[in-house]
Amino acid sequence: MPNDNQPPAERIGLGLLFLLPAAKLLIHFAVNATGGYGYFRDELYFIACGERLAWGYVDQPPMVALVAAASRALLGDSVFAIRFFPAVAGALVILLTGMIARVLGGQRFACALAQLAALASPVLLAIHGFLSMNAFEHLFWALAAYLLLLIVKHDRPKLWLAFGAICGLGLQTKHSIIFFGVAVLAALALTPARRYLANPWLWAGGAVAFLMALPHALWQWANGFPMWELLRMGQLYKNAPFALGSFLWGMFLEFHPASLLIGVAALWFFLISAAGKPYRLFGWLFVALFAVLVLLRAKPYYIAPIYPLLYAGGAVGLAVWTANRYATVLRSIFVALLLAGGAGTAPLVLPVLPVETYLRIYSGFSGPPTERHRMGPLPQMYADMHGWPEMAATVARVYHTLSPEEKTRTAIYCSNYGEAGAVDFFGPQLGLPKAISGHNNYYLWGPPQHPVEIVITVGEPREDVLETFEQVEEAARFEHPYAMPYEQRHPIYMARKPRFDLRQAWPNVKKYI
Repeated sequence: MPNDNQPPAERIGLGLLFLLPAAKLLIHFAVNATGGYGYFRDELYFIACGERLAWGYVDQPPMVALVAAASRALLGDSVFAIRFFPAVAGALVILLTGMIARVLGGQRFACALAQLAALASPVLLAIHGFLSMNAFEHLFWALAAYLLLLIVKHDRPKLWLAFGAICGLGLQTKHSIIFFGVAVLAALALTPARRYLANPWLWAGGAVAFLMALPHALWQWANGFPMWELLRMGQLYKNAPFALGSFLWGMFLEFHPASLLIGVAALWFFLISAAGKPYRLFGWLFVALFAVLVLLRAKPYYIAPIYPLLYAGGAVGLAVWTANRYATVLRSIFVALLLAGGAGTAPLVLPVLPVETYLRIYSGFSGPPTERHRMGPLPQMYADMHGWPEMAATVARVYHTLSPEEKTRTAIYCSNYGEAGAVDFFGPQLGLPKAISGHNNYYLWGPPQHPVEIVITVGEPREDVLETFEQVEEAARFEHPYAMPYEQRHPIYMARKPRFDLRQAWPNVKKYI
């Protein structure tokens, strides 16, 4: 039964709010059912983490590993199965975008426009197209923003408990929700909503978030806070140097150029308009978040979880701007622009085209670089979906040249977690043992407990292998035309006669980056 005390705008179009989320879900299901270009590098690593569940990992909290384990237990190992829950999370983000617009006072057009902008967003399409912590990060940010809106609009301070619980789940997903929390506190302090800073329910919600995050924090402490080392090494050796212009350009592309007017309208609605005065908090939340991420020299996609809030506020603002006799024409233009723009950019973030077709149409088109790697013909997101089964098969051919007795004394050492994850995932069907590596959490998992006299190395420089072994010969070389350049012409060495025990050498292989 509808609530007669609910404002009319909040009663309009509730059923319609599910149409575009369903479309988003079907798009991802259709792409994932084809297998796209194959498993993404990080997916293979998350699957490996899911086989070794813990309260934390060097480079992430436990949530994504738990999702990987659940996906495999419930649905199997296919690309569709591994990407099922990210697709569902993406659909829920679209739903929450419409719900936020609805609570802000948006009626049918505003809610639909907000959801359409979120559906067309390149960064949201990309993030929800494969298994990563970011897919669930977006969901928890959107849900937290929705709860914050209900607290502010309806003065429901007890919802701070639910807000804290969602932030706690966010902290078990990705540490970046701390930035959201800092921005919320700054926005509260800058607006009349600062009264909540003295409300015990807010601090009770904070306690809930703290307690939920505590197991992971204790894991980080017990393991020497590896995340700090990872971030420091990334800034020094991996991430592209920060430039404000590149950050803004990346935001522009990821938000979608066709949605630029919606972004402008969002800032006007939240920070300037009379209609948006009760929601000034959310304008300052965005300003504070932007400032924090710029100061921290973050990558552009770090700010993307706040985009659903901007799409919602901007759509409500555009609805106000077009409330005149030309409304039908203007609104039709906005919708057509988003549909055309979204269709045009979708192949940049969804693997829907054959590689040759993609290269013919989109070659050379990319956003600002976020890492220092040399690029190949494909953008890194697509390149990292190629070559893993072939690489594992190449390793297997080398491994099976050994005698059964030699195999019991052999380990497979990979230079990074993508290679190690590929050996772990495809290896059982190829008769391979689990891989070892010094990269991120593979380092903590350590070397084999049994004596090792032979090591097959993947991607390691010959001079590095010679530091540990007296006899090193190239047994094979892996190549794939679409993989990242640093994965091209990968030497696979057979190393024998160790100079010292592998377990003694293990502290020297640590690579947190």
